[in-house]
Amino acid sequence: MSSTDAPPAEPEAGRAGAQRAVLSARNGVAAVFALNGLAIATWFARVPAAREALDLSAGGLGLLLLSMSVGSLLAMPTAGLVAQRLGTARAVLLGTALVSGGLAVAGTSAGAAGFLPGAAVGLFAFGYGAGTCDVAMNIEGTTVERRLGRTILPRFHAAWSLGSVAGAGIGAGAARVGVPIAAHLSVLAVVVMVGTLLGVRTFLPSASTAPAGGERAAASARRASLLAAWREPRTLLIGLLVLVMAFTEGSANDWLAVAFVDGYGLSEAAGAAVFGVFVVGMTIGRTAGTVAIDRWGRVPVLFGTILLAVVGAGLAVLAGGGPVAIVGVALWGLGASLGFPVGLSAAADQEDGAPARVSVVGVIGYTAFLGGPPLLGLLGDHVGTLRALLLVPLLLVPALALVPVLRPPADTRHRPA
Repeated sequence: MSSTDAPPAEPEAGRAGAQRAVLSARNGVAAVFALNGLAIATWFARVPAAREALDLSAGGLGLLLLSMSVGSLLAMPTAGLVAQRLGTARAVLLGTALVSGGLAVAGTSAGAAGFLPGAAVGLFAFGYGAGTCDVAMNIEGTTVERRLGRTILPRFHAAWSLGSVAGAGIGAGAARVGVPIAAHLSVLAVVVMVGTLLGVRTFLPSASTAPAGGERAAASARRASLLAAWREPRTLLIGLLVLVMAFTEGSANDWLAVAFVDGYGLSEAAGAAVFGVFVVGMTIGRTAGTVAIDRWGRVPVLFGTILLAVVGAGLAVLAGGGPVAIVGVALWGLGASLGFPVGLSAAADQEDGAPARVSVVGVIGYTAFLGGPPLLGLLGDHVGTLRALLLVPLLLVPALALVPVLRPPADTRHRPA
């Protein structure tokens, strides 16, 4: 080889190394999403057991779940700043430590001690960690998506759903064989923490964005970026759509197992299995949805999936039980699958300021997790837990008008609209 042929090899090797790093980060992000889903579903699958151990009414359970939602909502406004300050890897570790600790405390307080305040404190920490981790891992996911140049964020959320399937399945099995909730949640907390420690090692290096003037100027710039994002109409409208989709997803997470136990007379284990059907539908939608979005664009795909959620939620509540209700749960999961991840991906269309926009959309979306549990619980005290879930399709129908806001801005139109 001549001397003139040698130089191109180094840039080529550098590009190959960068590509390997992105693929490794993709796998690590998927693992972290899956473990987060495992943790979340582990709690929700054992909600009926926690309710029984603490002897709570539907309204009382809603207020207990509110503690988790308050923790998440308090974390979200600053989670983007934390991710920029610490880097996404350390922010995810911080959030996961709180999730794991909160899961163990909530399980022990409810199952071993029957201590409601302890369960509430554990769920608050659980929610705060989940909010922090959610924003940080989605920021990392959108960064990987931009580096790959194709839609992949819904597949990270599909990994979350796969983790949820595992959590729901393990939860149903644990309930069936009578595993104490304290032991179950504590063991899973350790698994989630150790797995996340391994997963974040593959994250992409955090870029240094400190402006001239040092850390104080960098902190000021981060706050200015966050405030600017709160004044962007497109970001706020995306957030409103994500709010409705988060309610659609979160209402099933919080109440589906309990609603089928109360409304259709199923056992606790069967209720957990119904929740598993919902999560399977979510997983299928998020896996296949990336192909559909790359082919047809965000807007038509989201129109279709939201309509599926309307039909599915209606069937789940009104079918009277049996296979038709289960089909409705599956359609509900399929229809709810893309709204949250696609909304976050749309918020990050423009790389400059993406962490702040993702944080803003997350804050608005997580408002559903704050208001949803007590609202449905209080409504359930009057009309029954199952009938209260009819609020889901009633909110989804007007939300269809917001779907066009997901079209990418003019300067990023290489992305599917």
